[in-house]
Amino acid sequence: MAKKDVQQAFGKSAQAYVTSPLHAKGEDLLALKTVLQPTGTERLLDVATGAGHVVKTIAPHVASVTAIDITPEMLSVAETFVKDEGITNATFLEGPAEALPFEDASFDVVITRIAAHHFERPLAFVNEAARVLNDRGRLFILDNVAPEDGEMDRFYNEVEKQRDQSHVRAWKKSEWIQMVEKAGLNLASLLTFSKTFQFSNWTERMHLGANEKKELNDYMLRQKPEVISQFSIETISGQVQNFRGQSILLEARKRV
Repeated sequence: MAKKDVQQAFGKSAQAYVTSPLHAKGEDLLALKTVLQPTGTERLLDVATGAGHVVKTIAPHVASVTAIDITPEMLSVAETFVKDEGITNATFLEGPAEALPFEDASFDVVITRIAAHHFERPLAFVNEAARVLNDRGRLFILDNVAPEDGEMDRFYNEVEKQRDQSHVRAWKKSEWIQMVEKAGLNLASLLTFSKTFQFSNWTERMHLGANEKKELNDYMLRQKPEVISQFSIETISGQVQNFRGQSILLEARKRV
């Protein structure tokens, strides 16, 4: 069911993700390039490529990029976007994150960005990423994360779910570390970023109606002062304007 939900949600919103400020820009994209330090020889896999912003940023600096996604409309938009940018070393393929259609040790780098909170089985994805990486391979996970505190975790994931039914779970930093270690990888680095969500743009991108927006707005404003403070929820005349979350750039390496 989750796969169908993702395809429906992002099929109708694909073009909006090309211009979404949270996806097209961001500290995490710049940091990814810095931490990766590509040499020009890498074979790179971008899992759940979305609108193709990782491809646009990294492809000019590596040998090749394979971009995979389960939503055909998103792949079409991404391929057009990337080709319009003059990038010629990227290929696009439909497929799931949890069962990658590639042979063992096929890639030097695997990346997933702002997508893993939609994966039904994130540990399966990490295991697959480890499988398709070569002996010196590196996995980069960039995604929104939930706070370590249980109450704050529940609030953030409920907000995301109300906004987008295809949302599965934003994981805690500690949970991601556990997953990469279970998959036989070593944590190499972990960067965190503050992330501001503009309520209007954030909800309109998923085509929420007026009633749905109001329900989500009211739910956020009913929270305890500690929650309001934790997420820096800003309002004007009872309307949520912005709130703040956190994202990560996690790098894990194959054990040698």
